[in-house]
Amino acid sequence: MSRLDLSRTNRTGYAAVLALEAYSRTHVDRTLYELVKLRASILNGCGFCVDMHATDAARHGVPQRTLHAVAAWEHAGDLLDDRQRAALALTDAVTRVGPASVTDAVWERAASFFSEKELGSLVLAIATINVWNRIALATGMVPPVDDAHPVA
Repeated sequence: MSRLDLSRTNRTGYAAVLALEAYSRTHVDRTLYELVKLRASILNGCGFCVDMHATDAARHGVPQRTLHAVAAWEHAGDLLDDRQRAALALTDAVTRVGPASVTDAVWERAASFFSEKELGSLVLAIATINVWNRIALATGMVPPVDDAHPVA
């Protein structure tokens, strides 16, 4: 049980985040979308979102080895392609906010694989999962384990 249900207590704000989520989901390649969501959730330590995005990605056909590689993407070799690595580097940079987070090198690498529109959609998807991670962590959400969501 979470501390607070924002979909009930703050419907309009919650709906705004859902709208951004819906936009992101439809404007980023599904596999890339799940890898980015998984990576940001790993960085933020959000167990609820790590579980959800790893499960969703597997359901959409992302190989288990690819999912495992997200945690150490810089050392995953051919388990990820160059485009995925560029998106994950951008995810790391946007998620780890700071003065040197999104460097020109990170941005230019991503820009070599994505159009301006695709980059914009990717940034919005990364920003959105960071919002969801903070909501889940603040409200105490944990992965469900029950008959509908078994561990094995």
